[in-house]
Amino acid sequence: MDKFIDIVQTSIHIIKKALKDPSLIRKNLNRKIINRLFTSQLKINSYDIMVNQTSFPVLEFLKCENPMVSIIIPVYNKWEYTYSCLATLLRNTEGVSYEVIIGDDQSSDETINAAKYLKNVTILRHKENQRFVKNCNRSAEHAKGKYIVLLNNDVNIQKDWLAAMVRLAESNEKIGVVGSKLIYPDGRLQEAGSIMYQDGNPENYGSLETPYKHEYNYVREVDYVTGASFLVRHDLWKKLSGFDEDFSPGYYEETDFCYRTRYVGYKVMYQPLSTIIHYEGITHGRDTKVSFKAYQVVNKERFFTKWKKILESQQIKHGENTFKAKDRAIDKKTIVVIDSRVPLYDQEAGSRSTFAYLKLFIEMGMQVKFIANSITRYEPYTTELEQMGIEVVYAGADNAKKWIRDNGQFFDYVYLHRPDIAQEYLEYVRKHSSAKIWYQTHDLHYLREKRRGEIEKDASAFKKSEYYKKLESKICRLADVVLTFSEYEKDIIQREFRIKNVYTVPLYIFDNFCKPITLAETEKRDGLLFVGGFGHFPNRDAILWFNEKIFPELKKQLPKIHLTIVGSNPPPEVISLKSSSVTVLSNVSDDELKRLHRETKILIVPLRYGAGIKGKVVDALAQGVPMVSTSIGIEGLPKIEKIIIAADSEEIFIEQIKSLIDDPQKYALVSQTYINYAKLHFSEDTVKTIFTKIF
Repeated sequence: MDKFIDIVQTSIHIIKKALKDPSLIRKNLNRKIINRLFTSQLKINSYDIMVNQTSFPVLEFLKCENPMVSIIIPVYNKWEYTYSCLATLLRNTEGVSYEVIIGDDQSSDETINAAKYLKNVTILRHKENQRFVKNCNRSAEHAKGKYIVLLNNDVNIQKDWLAAMVRLAESNEKIGVVGSKLIYPDGRLQEAGSIMYQDGNPENYGSLETPYKHEYNYVREVDYVTGASFLVRHDLWKKLSGFDEDFSPGYYEETDFCYRTRYVGYKVMYQPLSTIIHYEGITHGRDTKVSFKAYQVVNKERFFTKWKKILESQQIKHGENTFKAKDRAIDKKTIVVIDSRVPLYDQEAGSRSTFAYLKLFIEMGMQVKFIANSITRYEPYTTELEQMGIEVVYAGADNAKKWIRDNGQFFDYVYLHRPDIAQEYLEYVRKHSSAKIWYQTHDLHYLREKRRGEIEKDASAFKKSEYYKKLESKICRLADVVLTFSEYEKDIIQREFRIKNVYTVPLYIFDNFCKPITLAETEKRDGLLFVGGFGHFPNRDAILWFNEKIFPELKKQLPKIHLTIVGSNPPPEVISLKSSSVTVLSNVSDDELKRLHRETKILIVPLRYGAGIKGKVVDALAQGVPMVSTSIGIEGLPKIEKIIIAADSEEIFIEQIKSLIDDPQKYALVSQTYINYAKLHFSEDTVKTIFTKIF
């Protein structure tokens, strides 16, 4: 209760100050109130099983003959902590089959009677005190799982800890070891992976910081992880014969194991979604001058002697370049991608493209960072990036700029998206970094607004167009490289802005392509499909124009024709189009959209204005779905006129739809042509070739 009162009083104090100075709201609300609430909540969770309890209800685990994981807990007395560990383990471990093995090193307290309180747990009471290293090795001989997890008894398990570690290990067969985020009982961070320096001195990264910061919440390759929660492939454990018993009785054995893991070609990873409350020092204390703890000093020297050449050649000096060292990225190029928010890849084409390129940069072996110019942590998208290994910097421009100022010296490339974001950051990046700056237009905003003005006869659109033309011209001149998805817009940038260093890159990247639609399959397809997010005004105009000017006449000639409209957040005027001949679907999943593509006869793209490459068009090409489009819809695609003839009038639009429906052979040929085109222009190899030139 005292802690709760303290939080409330802190909150009231900050709010009173903020009434006098509103700028304090963003600075302090995140930093103080959220921090206090976050750490207090952790404390509540960690103490849901108290370690000083006097009664111990029976804990019954599921019996498992073929577990995915063998959890090994070496113990020596401290029964209350062991029981607390097991109780939270039982409560918070789901989604993965596991067995529990307790290796008892001749305990003399209530641990002797552990079998009274535990069901379906293997209890190994060693004949003599093996001490930590040998206890782990002897106990692991009884493990049956694909993975072994070594777990301290002085921990409290948090929800989904094990599933997160296994999921990461399963994602790549070359991941040998995975460690958890360790947090002290008071809510402060103990470790988010660890760094080893040239002199053999370690650093628990993030120690005593707040655990929610972006620096500590993305998957990373690390020098080593602490053995308090240590997942290892069982076959790798056997290959390396477990912990090196030269480090017996304990300390540096897990560090040595991580170095041996890399030596035989595996990676050591940190998984922030696996959270453990660690009491630390419960069994052996913290004084390195006495008893068991003294081996920490002895084994540090043993570790340094064993790995001296590796340490001197691969590790940095203390405090030299933590930004790179924490990711084991000393030899990697660093690219910082900046956009308005994390890519909402299932909602609009630009985000989907950005998401694909982030994955590409990771595959190309780069250290990838992402700045989201937003105070909102969009989920599940932010966590997905972090699980891919990308540090996501968010909480607004002020926080992002401080991060750039602190770390800009380590950037190699900064990849800016869209004119408004580029305007916010470009000159600031120039000031604090020597990185090469890339600017991705997405589309020329000035061109889109100009065309809107011409269609809607809107003077404000022309005014906006003039503003964006000046802004986009300035940004293109200041950037080192300008990237665009559109060949048409590349020509405009070079001609009107007088910029030479312009590259066209594919909007999407496909690692596999659909098979062309066969003659037999054409008969199974039916109807028209329109796809487009309705937050984008050209899509609204397109479908309304089609329904007013084209669809009524088309229904006269093809009475059974049906139209499906798909798009996020449809406005009332689009929803009102629903009828027996028109279906309106909003916010459909990727799988549902793929199903619609498989069942649809023709994709329609009746855009009258806009700019840039259209994602719906690229999707149709890659899936071999024949389409009818205006010239705006297919604009900017290289040599697209050789395979698609634009339909810019109502009459031609209707004629092309009927032609594809009436001629199955033509339909199948068009599908084959689309697939061939997509393979040539949107494959991963094509994109890597382009970026090799840019680098």
